[in-house]
Amino acid sequence: MTLLEDFRSIVLEARPLIDVRAPVEFDKGSFEGAVNLPLLDDNERALVGTRYKEAGNAAAVALGHELIGGAVKEARVAVWAEFARAHPEAYIYCFRGGQRSRIAQQWLGEAGIELPRIKGGYKAFRAFLSAEAERIAAQSSVRIIGGRTGSGKTLLLNRLRGSIDLEALANHRGSAFGKMSTPQPAQIDFENALAYALIRHEAQRHESLIIEHESYRIGRFFIPKPIYDAFLKGVLIVLECPLEERIEVVFEAYVTDLQRRMGERWFEAMLEALERIMKRLGHERYDHVRTQMHEAQKHQEAYGEADKHKIWIETLLCEYYDPMYDYQIERTTLPILFRGDARAVYDFLS
Repeated sequence: MTLLEDFRSIVLEARPLIDVRAPVEFDKGSFEGAVNLPLLDDNERALVGTRYKEAGNAAAVALGHELIGGAVKEARVAVWAEFARAHPEAYIYCFRGGQRSRIAQQWLGEAGIELPRIKGGYKAFRAFLSAEAERIAAQSSVRIIGGRTGSGKTLLLNRLRGSIDLEALANHRGSAFGKMSTPQPAQIDFENALAYALIRHEAQRHESLIIEHESYRIGRFFIPKPIYDAFLKGVLIVLECPLEERIEVVFEAYVTDLQRRMGERWFEAMLEALERIMKRLGHERYDHVRTQMHEAQKHQEAYGEADKHKIWIETLLCEYYDPMYDYQIERTTLPILFRGDARAVYDFLS
């Protein structure tokens, strides 16, 4: 039975993966292209684990075969086989590359399908990704695009070769209002996705790594400290943009786009986001912005026009986000290499 440990090829070839761990394990973290088709479900895994503690490995294995024999085995092999036929380039893994993935590989072989399994399983592949992400970040020439909220940093970033969109990997726009319509994945999923992106970036031989100026936290995630520290050894490119244009950018992202994604839940989500920064705004300013938001929403519901949302957006930009970012820029240890509008920054980084 084939064992593979060329982890880099899994990333660069975007290999589909069959994860035969239990769902509770998969939910804590997995890899790009992985589908959870467990050998043991959560309840069966718990029963086998208890038997292992009470009577040892042989008794646990015997119970496992008892739980998933007969029709249960046939059903699980059929699901693996269906995926394997659709993705013949797939690999199999479990937590340590031991019994579970070996059994799945053996049963598939008996059904006439040969799929390699990952040596060392999830644990070994995860260790590889973590080490490679730290190495590549440390060796990269990092260019960091900064600028006030709404200056279009993400829009510019996604036009540039050699960029990695950290907010997209985290499924979060990076501010208190940045929660997407779909939830963020697990922290480990974010770290694995970042490692995939860094490995691919290195393989494409870009001269520099371009990222957006971020806190070490993006929503409820954090960038691993060795990687974040490596990013902070880069240089800062400040994107400058007039207030009127920034209001339009924020309006498009947080009103037009999110209303389309979230529907009726949108306004409640905006109020929740505002509440998250209430202490930093102060009660008086919080009440003022909240009133502006309600007036804008009532106007939109009555007349079908959303433009009045630009009023509270301008208030937040001028009275909250701009002073906060200007303070951060004054205190930053990053050397500022260049300042300019979107065209100038694009030309500079291209």
